Amino acid sequence: MFQPFSTEMVANTKFLFFTGKGGVGKTSTACASAVKLADEGKKVLLVSTDPASNLQDVLEVELTNAPMAIPSVQNLSACNLDPEEAARAYRDKIIGPYRGKLPDTVLTTMEEQLSGACTVEIAAFDEFTNLLSDSSVVESYDHIIFDTAPTGHTLRLLQLPTAWSGFLEESTHGASCLGPLSGLAEKKQIYAMTMEALADQARTTLVLVARPDVSSLLEAERASKELREIGIKNQALIINGLMQTQIPDDQISSSLYNRQRNALKQIPEELKQVATYSLPFVSYSLTGLKNLRYLFKHYTLPEAETNSEKLAFSLPGLSEVINDFSFNDTRVIFTMGKGGVGKTTMASAIAVGMVEKGHKVHLTTTDPAAHLDFVFKNSELNQNLTISRIDPKREVDAYKTEILSNVSSELDEEAIAYIEEDLNSPCTEEIAVFRAFAEVVAKSNDEIVVIDTAPSGHTLLLLDAAQSYHKELARSTGEIPESVKSLLPRLRNPKETGVVIVTLAEATPVLEAGRLQEDLNRAEISPKWWLINQSLYATDTKDPVLKGRAQAEIEWIKKVTEELSRKTAIVPLMSEENTGYEEMKKFLTYS
Repeated sequence: MFQPFSTEMVANTKFLFFTGKGGVGKTSTACASAVKLADEGKKVLLVSTDPASNLQDVLEVELTNAPMAIPSVQNLSACNLDPEEAARAYRDKIIGPYRGKLPDTVLTTMEEQLSGACTVEIAAFDEFTNLLSDSSVVESYDHIIFDTAPTGHTLRLLQLPTAWSGFLEESTHGASCLGPLSGLAEKKQIYAMTMEALADQARTTLVLVARPDVSSLLEAERASKELREIGIKNQALIINGLMQTQIPDDQISSSLYNRQRNALKQIPEELKQVATYSLPFVSYSLTGLKNLRYLFKHYTLPEAETNSEKLAFSLPGLSEVINDFSFNDTRVIFTMGKGGVGKTTMASAIAVGMVEKGHKVHLTTTDPAAHLDFVFKNSELNQNLTISRIDPKREVDAYKTEILSNVSSELDEEAIAYIEEDLNSPCTEEIAVFRAFAEVVAKSNDEIVVIDTAPSGHTLLLLDAAQSYHKELARSTGEIPESVKSLLPRLRNPKETGVVIVTLAEATPVLEAGRLQEDLNRAEISPKWWLINQSLYATDTKDPVLKGRAQAEIEWIKKVTEELSRKTAIVPLMSEENTGYEEMKKFLTYS
């Protein structure tokens, strides 16, 4: 279907940036490419700027923020830049001069303002800019490979002159999460040189990595478009994890194979203009140098090298989660997790399960793809189940209009442009739908509310500060809706609220879910269940490739159960996509 990916396709530029949603295989693909180029005699530096990096796990060596040679791979060096640490230093630099001069409540708000994902990404950009501006480092390598590229939003923001002016220090326009960038003002010229290098097609290739599923391809299209608009046009797309064959009488094997092919028939138009390659779905975990080399050479491991380890314990299914919430009369249930892990399906299944237990349930989502419509299409609902969707676009548009209408008329066009770009940040969407969330949660007095995705701990803390409440939620009247006042205390009350973290039994989804849990813990919200979704280990597949991957899941199932969660349930990869109320009931009997 697509030409198999080889490093020859991207080896004509010095800088290679790998980007894509969490869990699509950016790190393993970047590592395998680095090892392959090094084995061919090229001097290669591999750099990760991912806050949830598992580069050390993949290469099986401890890394620091300074390039170090990788044992057993001549010509390969690697470093693991820590953007979280860089973000902490950045916050200290910005806030330090105000300590002892401003009230603690103001300092707390400032710190939270600078704790969002966008600030971390700015700090990550600063880290690899430092590396790219060091000519002695750049000239020492034939290729520098970056695991994780900056988003188009961040790069657009940094191109605006007002980002460096410091006007935000006294602005009350309500910047969603970036805060003043003046702390990095001395880097402006270096940043400009980095932007120039990124846009130079002779020096830089952007490698988009996606899974052969609809949501992953849509995310790749968005990233491709955003980055193309700011001049990064030398792009390649890797469809990672593409099944090469199927076993027709194995339901899991044939279903996954056909599902992937159907997704590729819907590949977005924007991506059809990008050179596209594929990498196979392999039977082994892509950790360790031996396995990384297999990816580009053999595609499968010899049968003798696979094992059949079994967990010493069994995990409950989704029905146990539903029984727990029903018995304890939990009024508000959130499913949370990164994109592509199946939050919407799990929320739908929990809602149906609670209805079948005799509860009146309202199910809502902020999913922009309106996946709930797909789950329940052409389906007659039980009278005790109602469904709604909070439209993020409508909420964001209304929020932007409100913010911009209150912006000082004294600001120039560049300042307005900065505010508009800042309002395109991911945190803005969370804040914009916050009020809608609060109204829906208020309904839990009369019915159980199941919500697909929720505000992050960072956003909740940002809005918890009195000044942020006033600034973000009551700009025109100074009044805070009762539903908003009561929301955070309600979310913190385990007798009322149950948070379910949904993940896959793979490195990046588990590591990112761990960071999400830390974020929630900062907001004094403790997830009650972890749900390992789409597990091959929990199936009885006979497909040798899928059986190999099932074994690779064990490491991450153990990490969740032994280190991260209080209660864990597991849901097998299903042979069919379950749509409709009755089909969802059947799904519950198998999960």
